[in-house]
Amino acid sequence: MNTQTIKSDALLLLTAIIWGFAFVAQRIGMDYVGPFTFNGIRFALGSLVLIPFVVRNNKLTNNSDKDKRQVMTRNLIAGGGLAGLALFAGASFQQVGLVYTTAGNAGFITGLYVVIVPMLGLIFKQRTNTGTWLGALAAAWGLYFLCISEKFTIAHGDFLELAGAIFWASQILIIGWLSPRMDPLKLAAVQYTACSILSLVTAFLIEEINMNGIYRAALPIFYGGALSVGVAYTLQVVAQRKAHSAHAAILLSLEAVFAVLGGWLILEEILTPRGLLGCGLMLIGMLISQLWGMLYKSDSGANTV
Repeated sequence: MNTQTIKSDALLLLTAIIWGFAFVAQRIGMDYVGPFTFNGIRFALGSLVLIPFVVRNNKLTNNSDKDKRQVMTRNLIAGGGLAGLALFAGASFQQVGLVYTTAGNAGFITGLYVVIVPMLGLIFKQRTNTGTWLGALAAAWGLYFLCISEKFTIAHGDFLELAGAIFWASQILIIGWLSPRMDPLKLAAVQYTACSILSLVTAFLIEEINMNGIYRAALPIFYGGALSVGVAYTLQVVAQRKAHSAHAAILLSLEAVFAVLGGWLILEEILTPRGLLGCGLMLIGMLISQLWGMLYKSDSGANTV
């Protein structure tokens, strides 16, 4: 393994750690402010962190064609707005769900987007593989053990997290379609700004906003915005330029594991043996879904490694 691979893997692991512990920060933030207030400020901070990178890229790729710049700007605002709307829905369900469930549960259920993405892709006639279905079965089985009680009931917060995972998957599909057509950093900044505006408008309409609560939630908001949204996103982009795709899939999936670890260490959350079994099955399902296509050219099992 060369030095560049080690550096990339280290950055991806750091990204997973930041994202995993962000669920703890989001959970703590709910003690002081409403979910929409938290998200509004969080994503505003995330977009601000990206501004220096956007400005730098803009200088390097300056286009003198005024008409072309205007078209690109309109497309960026429209595409970023659409992605921001999906992000707003996913982040809102996730944040409200954290009021009623644990950081660990939220991390694993949100992580299901890696299985949901290829399944939603079928709507757009995107071909999937056997690994997706095997991963979906393992993840669904794990979700049952993690969230469904022996009386066949699901906690309100877990259900909201599952709804959020579907919107996260939709947002990823939108970004996947838009990214090749425009600057990914600009797209990220616009979608974060759109999500922030939608969240703050909702907060003003339905939540009581007070500066004392925001001040007390300042550290969780800073972590969730500047670090989780801004810094970790940038680390992911930088690392995946040189990282092995299989390494990236495995390391980023550890986000859910670090969410459970953070919940245990900081919030004293406890998982039952049934819940641990569910987490294990869900992690296996996520990994199968991501790695199958990297290991096999087709369902016939031709190894490409």
